[in-house]
Amino acid sequence: MLNYLVKEILLQMVFLVSVAWLKCRERGSCWLQGPRMREWWVQVGLLAVPLLAAYLHIPPPQLSPALHSWKSSGKFFTYKGLRIFYQDSVGVVGSPEIVVLLHGFPTSSYDWYKIWEGLTLRFHRVIALDFLGFGFSDKPRPHHYSIFEQASIVEALLRHLGLQNRRINLLSHDYGDTVAQELLYRFKQNRSGRLTIKSLCLSNGGIFPETHRPLLLQKLLKDGGVLSPILTRLMNFFVFSRGLTPVFGPYTRPSESELWDMWAGIRNNDGNLVIDSLLQYINQRKKFRRRWVGALASVTIPSEYFYISS
Repeated sequence: MLNYLVKEILLQMVFLVSVAWLKCRERGSCWLQGPRMREWWVQVGLLAVPLLAAYLHIPPPQLSPALHSWKSSGKFFTYKGLRIFYQDSVGVVGSPEIVVLLHGFPTSSYDWYKIWEGLTLRFHRVIALDFLGFGFSDKPRPHHYSIFEQASIVEALLRHLGLQNRRINLLSHDYGDTVAQELLYRFKQNRSGRLTIKSLCLSNGGIFPETHRPLLLQKLLKDGGVLSPILTRLMNFFVFSRGLTPVFGPYTRPSESELWDMWAGIRNNDGNLVIDSLLQYINQRKKFRRRWVGALASVTIPSEYFYISS
């Protein structure tokens, strides 16, 4: 609630200043000019600075009962000194099938909770993780986040679970699609210690980087230089929800409580402060296009690709 109130006050201040400035431009002159203008801006600054300071120190939202239950039912393993959160459920008895779920940006493994039970009726093991920098996993900073590292974390998780020699079905979304492409590339190299992929399903991801159109905010965050760290600190639920909601279709848009769960996952461990670093995956897609798009050529395993436009 405090977050909302402070944000609304700041937005109202920006709105009032904008209106006053536009009126001045229309009239050619007004009380905002000259010495009175300087005095007025000082008063605005005296009010805005403490409000902004309060906003920047607002704690992350509390976990909802559903999100708290998701965290409590999960586990952690350590990858190079970093804690990685994961879920591992046993489903159909006697089935050899294992599915690993790779979530999208900027959310977490919680994305899969609505279909989790259904997957346990089809697969013997259902496994999902929060990538490094996402959800309940550690979010180190500064850190060079890369798709290569995330793929290695997936491999490490399966070794941790003793499944490194099993055939794995991969189901991925968005950011997770690129991780899946890297895992597929490694699989096709036929090197020991790599994931053995049985089937692959990619959904709503920028598989071909030239067709991906990042939002303006994403461009500013990933390529904004010194501006990027400032923007990450100014991110809030309002900006997040308005930016994410249009991505969904008209019949699948999340409720406000679900959006708050997503935002709570981002804010956990100050995750909003690493968003700019995580977004480098867009640039990595372009740089390593030949490697990752090439991995999809002449695929010999069962593969499905879904893209649903909003």
